[in-house]
Amino acid sequence: MIRKAYRMKNAGSLSNLKLIEEELYEPADNEVRIEVKAIGFNFADLFAIQGLYSATPKGSFIPGLEYSGVIIQTGKDVSDFRLHDKVMGVIKFGAYTSHLNIDHRYVQKLPASWTFEEGAAFTVQSLTAYYALVELGDIKDNYTVLVHSAAGGVGIYANRIAKKFNAYTIGTVGNNSKVDFLKSEGYDDVIVRKNNFNEKLKKCLGERKLNIVLESIGGKIFKESFDLLSHTGRIIIYGGAQFMSHSSRPNYLKILFQYLTRPKVDPISLSDTNRSMMGFNLIYLWDKPDVMKRMLTNILNFNIKKPYVGSVFTFDNLPDALKLFQSGKTIGKVVVKV
Repeated sequence: MIRKAYRMKNAGSLSNLKLIEEELYEPADNEVRIEVKAIGFNFADLFAIQGLYSATPKGSFIPGLEYSGVIIQTGKDVSDFRLHDKVMGVIKFGAYTSHLNIDHRYVQKLPASWTFEEGAAFTVQSLTAYYALVELGDIKDNYTVLVHSAAGGVGIYANRIAKKFNAYTIGTVGNNSKVDFLKSEGYDDVIVRKNNFNEKLKKCLGERKLNIVLESIGGKIFKESFDLLSHTGRIIIYGGAQFMSHSSRPNYLKILFQYLTRPKVDPISLSDTNRSMMGFNLIYLWDKPDVMKRMLTNILNFNIKKPYVGSVFTFDNLPDALKLFQSGKTIGKVVVKV
């Protein structure tokens, strides 16, 4: 069949992303063919497009990690899905398209009450939040959790999951326009990072111990967050927003400066203060689909609210949607409707 897809000849610039038509091969025996209905954006998409993501394919590739849609064909070894099933899932690049083939183990049935847009807003960011808090953070009842970039998809899910453990949650954002939203989501405190972050965080903590930090900002914010961790506290790095460019191409000089001046942590100090620093990249779970499915089942069993979709664009306007997403001005998930 012929499909439409946004393909790049090479990573490096958003301007390299072109809408084309191309032939899609027949599904393998263990694959399903999905008519894509919605695509979810993640910061990893932009890092891959600009060539700043270590997992980016060499040469030509289709960006995108997350989608929802309808199964229109199944391989002969697939028994857990049928034609016309509504599904959501992840793919190791290739979601910016009208149709895709994917191993059925990476697909999950769409909950009956969810829209396709909500399905495309769920998998990657809920897994990121869950893996950080539960698998790595080992969150316990009544912990205090600090979440940076709290108005994004990961931040929203981090708060919702943390609340299942009765956590006291503190969210940080870059400007005042997102404060009311975070309060409506149930964050106990909200910090605008612009000035005096250290003092603001101390005030929010009061006598509380800071048990877990979900970190994605870097620089001074990272250092001040790490310094206020309690004994046995864990800072978990899930992103690198400080390296994100707001133009089509990366600013390599700025990135180099940020990289060379990034905060350093002495490994000896970790044992002296009994604190931990962790980092992860969800794409390295790709080879463990059963683990991902287990975690997704656990998340759904929390019975938390449906995904929050902040912006919806049409497929033809996908590049414009990426530019808005890149600006950092969005709240919740940015989704493209196919």
